[in-house]
Amino acid sequence: MYEGVVQDLIDELGRLPGVGPKSAQRIAFHVLASDPADVRRLAQTLIEVKDKVKFCIICGNVSEDTECRICRDPRRDPAVLCVVEEPKDIVAVERTREYRGRYHVLGGAISPIDGIGPDDLRVKELLTRLADGAIAEVIIATDPNLEGEATATYLARLMSPLGLAVTRLASGLPVGGDLEYADEVTLGRAFEGRRRLEL
Repeated sequence: MYEGVVQDLIDELGRLPGVGPKSAQRIAFHVLASDPADVRRLAQTLIEVKDKVKFCIICGNVSEDTECRICRDPRRDPAVLCVVEEPKDIVAVERTREYRGRYHVLGGAISPIDGIGPDDLRVKELLTRLADGAIAEVIIATDPNLEGEATATYLARLMSPLGLAVTRLASGLPVGGDLEYADEVTLGRAFEGRRRLEL
C-alpha cells in the first residue's frame, strides 16, 4: 500500500501482539511525525532490552541479572511457590500485595492446537525445584481459559504424589460484572467457590 520503508515499518509493527493493521499504520505515522531524538531513544531502548534482559535462572522471570529481585529477596517465603504462565503474570499478582512467596514461570500453557506440550514449558525445572522438599505449597495461577485449565490439571496430577498442598486460584464473576454476560465456565466456578455471608 505504501512505498518502501514506510510499508516495512507498518508490516513490522503489525507483527506485534494486539496490533492490527490500522493500529500499525497509526503507530507508523506517529513515528514519522515524531522528533528524530525520540525515535532514536525508542530504537536504542529496544536494542538495549534485547541485549541486557535475560530470564532468571531460578524462576524464569525477566531480569537484568542472573537472578531476579524476587528470588534474591530473603523476606520472601521459600515454602510457597506460585506457578504462572508468563513473567507479566507476576506483575499482576504482585499488584495485589497479597502474596509474599516465590514464583515459577512456565513460559506458556499447554495448547495442543498450537503444538505446545508439557516438554515445551518449564515443567522439568519446576519438578527440580520441588525435589528438595523445601516447598510446602504450590499455587497454580494459570489463566482461567482452556489452555490454563489443561495446564493446571496436568501439573496437579504430576505433583499429587509429592505430598504437597497444590492449590488453584479461585475464579468466578468479576466485581461489577453482569450474570447475563458470564460464560458457563466462569459462572460454574462462581457457584463452586461460593461462601457463606457473615452478617
